[in-house]
Amino acid sequence: MFRGLIVAGALALGVAGVVAQSDVIKARQDAMKAIGAANKPAVGMLKGVAPFNLATVQASLKAFSDNANKSLTLYPAGSNQGETAALPSIWQNKADFDNKMKALAADAATALKAITDEASFKANFPAVLKNCGGCHGEYRRKS
Repeated sequence: MFRGLIVAGALALGVAGVVAQSDVIKARQDAMKAIGAANKPAVGMLKGVAPFNLATVQASLKAFSDNANKSLTLYPAGSNQGETAALPSIWQNKADFDNKMKALAADAATALKAITDEASFKANFPAVLKNCGGCHGEYRRKS
């Protein structure tokens, strides 16, 4: 009976670990989807297919900054198992990955202060986008 309790407890802990891991994977996918969603209208403005809207740009940059900062806690060791597009290189080069997330957050916050009109948007927003491309190339599995 005691052995059965130990086995049941171990199984419960294992299931809890899998659930916690899938929760962190879902949370980071949600954070990256939020960045992607914030990116679309701003890129449309940058390409000239959508009219410039300062409030939309500000909301996009805030989403970039908030979700990049949040992402710093969403890649704990061992969370590379499961349904994820995150490459093992994230955990192999964690300091670099974290630095890229911090740079995205900082550049978005800086751009948020600097962008006041369409001209300053076109001058400052591309630097924020460079951060996204840098991470995708090294740390995201191509779909």
